[in-house]
Amino acid sequence: MQWKSILVELVVLRLTFSCLLWLAFGLGPSWGFNFPLNLNLHKIQLFNEDDGTSSSDNSWSQRIHGHGDAQSRTSCPKLGEEDSPKKKSYLSLFEGDRDEYDRIYSSFPDTLKLKMKGMAKDMFYFGYDNYMKYAFPEDELNPIDCQGRGPDVLNPSNININDVLGNYSLTLIDTLDTLLVLGNVSEFHRAVKLVIDTVSFDKDSTVQVFEANIRILGSLISAHILLTDPKHPFGDVGLDDYDNELLHLAHDLAVRLLPAFENTSTGIPHPRVNLKSGVSPDSINETCTSGAGSLLVEFGILSRLIGDSTFEWVARRAVRALWNLRSNETGLLGNVVNIQTGQWVGIQSGLGAGMDSFYEYLLKSYILFGEKEDYRMFQASYESIQNHLRMGRESCNEGEGDPPLYVNVNMFNGQIMNTWMDSLQAFFPGLLVLNGDVEEAICMHAFYYAIWKRFGALPERYNWQLQAPDVLVYPLRPELVESTYLLYQATKNPFYLHVGMDILESLEKNAKVRCGYATLHHVVDKSKEDRMESFFLSETCKYLYLLFDDDNPLHKSENKYIFTTEGHVVPIDTRFREKQWNDLFPCEEGVVTDQETSNGSFSINNSNCDRVSEERRYSLPLKSVYMRQIDHMVGLF
Repeated sequence: MQWKSILVELVVLRLTFSCLLWLAFGLGPSWGFNFPLNLNLHKIQLFNEDDGTSSSDNSWSQRIHGHGDAQSRTSCPKLGEEDSPKKKSYLSLFEGDRDEYDRIYSSFPDTLKLKMKGMAKDMFYFGYDNYMKYAFPEDELNPIDCQGRGPDVLNPSNININDVLGNYSLTLIDTLDTLLVLGNVSEFHRAVKLVIDTVSFDKDSTVQVFEANIRILGSLISAHILLTDPKHPFGDVGLDDYDNELLHLAHDLAVRLLPAFENTSTGIPHPRVNLKSGVSPDSINETCTSGAGSLLVEFGILSRLIGDSTFEWVARRAVRALWNLRSNETGLLGNVVNIQTGQWVGIQSGLGAGMDSFYEYLLKSYILFGEKEDYRMFQASYESIQNHLRMGRESCNEGEGDPPLYVNVNMFNGQIMNTWMDSLQAFFPGLLVLNGDVEEAICMHAFYYAIWKRFGALPERYNWQLQAPDVLVYPLRPELVESTYLLYQATKNPFYLHVGMDILESLEKNAKVRCGYATLHHVVDKSKEDRMESFFLSETCKYLYLLFDDDNPLHKSENKYIFTTEGHVVPIDTRFREKQWNDLFPCEEGVVTDQETSNGSFSINNSNCDRVSEERRYSLPLKSVYMRQIDHMVGLF
């Protein structure tokens, strides 16, 4: 009967442990110890060991429900330090299973990496070949019906389509440098010849300036540089009889975009322009911050390639105009502005739609052009972001409290405006990597990856309080893949290869259709929309391929490269740091000037670039206990 005695002891131990849980955390006895799927935020609060109060004044629920009276939280009498009962952290509930994450993510065989590289390559060509077969010369492929898609000429107000599609073979142009990244020089040459022979911008098409800039202008410039730069890692990929035709096309397009900068009281451009006739008289006077303030990389490179300051001048003037409109109180910008009055129409400040690439291009413009003003604006913006948008524990990989999270706030007072985050915000970990804040990038990326694991896609908006999507669409966006790739390059941690594999397999399972990969209309039921946007081939597939291709020439070259916000490859070259003209115009009031720092010099703080130690490459980038905490908070278990 010894087994009965053992069974009784186990039951007693189980009851004892249940009571301890109840005493420490207020959790009632439960035989299964199953946590609720939708955990309320106030239950997530961690406790200080001394007085049971929230461990951080920056916790999520306090920002939602108000901080309350600080005195009332500390007015209860305390026991002596030696007599004070120690309450266990909420995180200790997860510590027993931390090895599960190690087993899953701590290694990635070379054979599997090779398989994923091939899978990413096949994914690209399945979309590209079908575009060329069924859609070219139209702008996009409808992958379900196997047909091409162009502008919606019957409904000019359909800006979801018409802002992007200009009847200029968008997907082919946007994909040019991806062909070289995959090593297909012959198809790259064929595609370049097709663009030269068939593409014209003399079209009666009204397009969004931002989209035409990042998708078309940026790709033409990138492909031109790849063709003409003898130092390029892909070797001599020059094309016989090439006479700078791509550069001429880029210049022609940029000239057709210039009317957007005319007849604007602030210098902030109109959001849309007709490629043949300019800005329509009934054009709206409202534009988003990212749309108006993310032109500097492409316009700046074009100016420096052709020796004409006009394009960089108008782009930089727009950035400065937006910068001068930031809040004096918080240093934040809003997301929608009136280009004539300078009044903020949208006062939400965040890192996602309407804001994302503005911050991205402040840093990337500095990296490319070396203009100190750009980095000073980025530094000031980053400080405001950390002060007003960031919630959660102070350190990503240490301490107690909620995981770090960046929220949407009122630009004037920093108060939370809503409880959702959008998929475009997933670019920010990659930008953090470029700025050297690798630890912060690790934590933010982990949250988005947890959402991906739950749905097999990234919904356009995810409500972090309700643990559910607010907008259910996933249009094959690349931002999470981009950050995954950059984090892998920074850490070489196999965890990020597993993330890439999860994304690849999800896309194959959920988005692949007869002639390509389709937008997910609903991330839960996986219903689809008949659209494959050009960025799927230009960015999503490119970053997935590069993630698994350690031997790619981009990774082996002594030269350094950066990606535009549309994923186009641009070298960091001294010729882009040289201007053939004097300073564009003197610094204006409110602009961050090129003054010396307090110690008499200007420098970027790179002290945190090596914060991820060598031994960390052989362990999880984020400790298991924190990964499990995040998984729990998005409803994975």
